[in-house]
Amino acid sequence: MSVLIVLAALAGLIITAYRGHSVILFAPIFAMAAVVLTLPAAVAPAYSSLFMAKMAGFVQSYFPVFLLGAIFGKLMEVSGFAHSIVQAMIRFFGAQRSIAVIALTATLLTYGGVSVFVVVFAIYPFGAAAFRAAGIPKRLLPATIALGAMTYPIDALPGSPQIQNIIPTTFFGTTSWAAPVLGFSGAAFIFLLGWQYLEHLRRKAQAAGEGYGAHDDADPAASHDTALFHPLIAIAPLVLVGVVNFVLTRWLPVIYGENFSLQLPGMAKATEVAVKSNLGIWSVMAGMIVAILFVLVVARRPLAGRFTETSKPAIAGALLATMNTASEFGFGAIIAALPGFVVVANALGAIPNPLLNEAVTINILSGITGSAAAGLSIALGSMADQFVAAANASGIPMEVLHRVAAMAAGGMDTLPHNGAIITLLAVTGMTHREAYGPIFVMTVLKTLASFLVIALFYATGWV
Repeated sequence: MSVLIVLAALAGLIITAYRGHSVILFAPIFAMAAVVLTLPAAVAPAYSSLFMAKMAGFVQSYFPVFLLGAIFGKLMEVSGFAHSIVQAMIRFFGAQRSIAVIALTATLLTYGGVSVFVVVFAIYPFGAAAFRAAGIPKRLLPATIALGAMTYPIDALPGSPQIQNIIPTTFFGTTSWAAPVLGFSGAAFIFLLGWQYLEHLRRKAQAAGEGYGAHDDADPAASHDTALFHPLIAIAPLVLVGVVNFVLTRWLPVIYGENFSLQLPGMAKATEVAVKSNLGIWSVMAGMIVAILFVLVVARRPLAGRFTETSKPAIAGALLATMNTASEFGFGAIIAALPGFVVVANALGAIPNPLLNEAVTINILSGITGSAAAGLSIALGSMADQFVAAANASGIPMEVLHRVAAMAAGGMDTLPHNGAIITLLAVTGMTHREAYGPIFVMTVLKTLASFLVIALFYATGWV
């Protein structure tokens, strides 16, 4: 019965999210319903001291990353930088290679720190125009964007400033650059197989005489009211995010040491700040701030008088994304405290290999919640100490634990109820029936990649 209570709460949240209801409202409702069915007297204390405490802790740690990423992405779009990058890629590779062009452009934007949701809006008009010109079926466009923005750049590529690659740093004391060889290997596996699969579908459609399809009325014009910047200038902010992140990841521990004693004049006593657990967040934040300042200075003319109107929707989007994920984090904290979850966790804990245990657990939880960040947060919030102890006993570096956790979170999270997938299909004007099949293949490849890097580590010892 205790396991059924957990499954019922999870199913309720999945169904309401799939139907478009807000998880900010329904996550606490289903969490408290599970507590009522388990121990009714604990509802109020559990809500205040567990759900809200975990939710507030998530906001405290990660809201700045969401906020800066949203503002940066919106500035890249409005300034015309994103447009310049897409156009340059199409000119360089040619319209017939539109699948690779759109996927790689999405990768550049995502790896450069632009929110996945913003990438979808920024890429779609140009992707639609490129696919139409090349006669590639539009039904392959969502999977192409998903390959470039929702798979390897968010969690496999080392140094990625996306939240899925940042969350493990606070649990394992690592940096966003953890296990670079494993990360690049996993990314190459996903891209090459995903690209070849989509090319196979393109050739098959071409042989059958299938073209772009009758979507002209639904497609936006791939035009822009801003003059194009040189591609090297347009890509510079993305490079800045990575460079500043990389440099500060190494400099900040030298500057601050392992701990920093914070003592301001108005403080009654000093507060010890653990530098290592905050290093990944601080470095990414600094990189995004530098990149934002660069865009504001270089694109001051197209952005003149538009920062307020540009930043307001970005801030609203960041708040919504943060609160959605934080609510799921609070929900996960409640679920993790229930006896049913303990039963499930103990069953998963029976997997003897610590990396396989971690990958399976996080993949399952990310698939259930439909969110990589939520699944990762739930798993690490409740089981990080167990993973660390098992890894230390087996001589597994924390960097490997980090990379496997991040990649596993980005695996089965892209099931049909995933918010990013629903947004992607809505923006492109496609339905699940029309376009989800190839997306699911990307999901399978991403899941396989998390186990590939485990095998690669054991076979070579590479990190």
